[in-house]
Amino acid sequence: MLIRRITCARALPLSIPMATSPLFSHLKPFSPSSSLPPRVPSSSRSFPFSSLASASPSKPSSKRANPPIAALVEVGGVKIAKDDVVRESDPTNNVPDNIFSKIGLQLHRRDNHPIRILKNAIYDYFDTSYSSKFVKFDDLCPIVSVQQNFDEVLVPADHVSRSYNDTYYINADTVLRCHTSAHQAELLRDGHSYFLVTGDVYRRDSIDSTHYPVFHQMEGVRVFSPDEWEGSGADATSYAAMDLKKCLEGLARHLFGAVEMRWVDTYFPFTNPSFELEIYFQERWMEVLGCGVTEQEILSRNGRNDCVAWAFGLGLERLAMVLFDIPDIRLFWSTDQRFTSQFSEGKLGVKFKPFSKFPPCYKDVSFWITDSFTENNLCEVVRGIAGDLAEEVKLIDNFTNKKGMTSHCYRIAFRSMERSLTDDEINQLQWNVREAVQNKLHVTLR
Repeated sequence: MLIRRITCARALPLSIPMATSPLFSHLKPFSPSSSLPPRVPSSSRSFPFSSLASASPSKPSSKRANPPIAALVEVGGVKIAKDDVVRESDPTNNVPDNIFSKIGLQLHRRDNHPIRILKNAIYDYFDTSYSSKFVKFDDLCPIVSVQQNFDEVLVPADHVSRSYNDTYYINADTVLRCHTSAHQAELLRDGHSYFLVTGDVYRRDSIDSTHYPVFHQMEGVRVFSPDEWEGSGADATSYAAMDLKKCLEGLARHLFGAVEMRWVDTYFPFTNPSFELEIYFQERWMEVLGCGVTEQEILSRNGRNDCVAWAFGLGLERLAMVLFDIPDIRLFWSTDQRFTSQFSEGKLGVKFKPFSKFPPCYKDVSFWITDSFTENNLCEVVRGIAGDLAEEVKLIDNFTNKKGMTSHCYRIAFRSMERSLTDDEINQLQWNVREAVQNKLHVTLR
């Protein structure tokens, strides 16, 4: 449940009013199947490089080479048309083509993929430790309502994660989920007391080796009835907290071995008390996950008045990068056989062997910013032009002149993980970035 981003599980009905919303008039409803037996709102971040671009470069003649985007995808039995998600004429829509192109790829369900290998290793732990009590969901549609994504997990109305700068909005009432907690309330209402939800989540974010606008989370929830803690000598909250820590310490040992651990008190809107689990791994303390005892209001709203529960959330890429020694988050999306052939089901922690060391090409872009400028918006523009060829975007200089105008200079690093880029490609990308930055962000280039 914590925001910090096999076989098909039962698909849940989409809880946004399709019948009354023209946006979803093309979507087919979920068709249920049997369920299998046995991630704090992000704030805006921007960092992440250029040989200097001239102030007025001549436009390259080579064409932009972006792969075609499918017009229709299917997730969990729901068919989603591109026009349902990317609506340039709608001022409340901020989903670009390159984000739509990731819907339905579901790396956590792809054979022999590091994300799926890690997911299944976590499944193995819960199946063994809890006699396969946890029901698993990993094919739920990422299109959810604002109510599901924020209101039902008590995210405050003024929280930064609700802004268009942080979240992908399809319209004013519908988003691409930014955490797997978006399904928690519905699963509680359906009567589930043990469940794991895995899925792709979406956030507007910076460009660097550890951030990507689409990543994968797993959420776990366990609900206790009064007879489970009565007689234990502990109150309900303390009982749930102790059980939670015991469970997650076991999970950390299952994934990382006999590591030193520590618990850190923290804050999440949806749990109280709230904790982060850190492990000492490869000579440093590393946050593994966030968790806590579920706020009673969430349980009460969903028919569990007399119960107590715990919840945890973890980012699968974050852990997989450490366990498999994967240096760049973009690699998870690679279909290059030199990457995909290195991993196989059941082999957790096989160390990735780099297959290329192509050099980055650095380009700078400078402009006078406006009051509405944000680095997340800049990163969206760069991603829209360069896709996964954009390795990093980093602010390297800024100043304010005597007239009160502020200038930013960003360094963009272009690099392919699979091949060398040509000068023509880089020049074309940089030209397109400059044009788009000026036209879409309404800044003045320097």
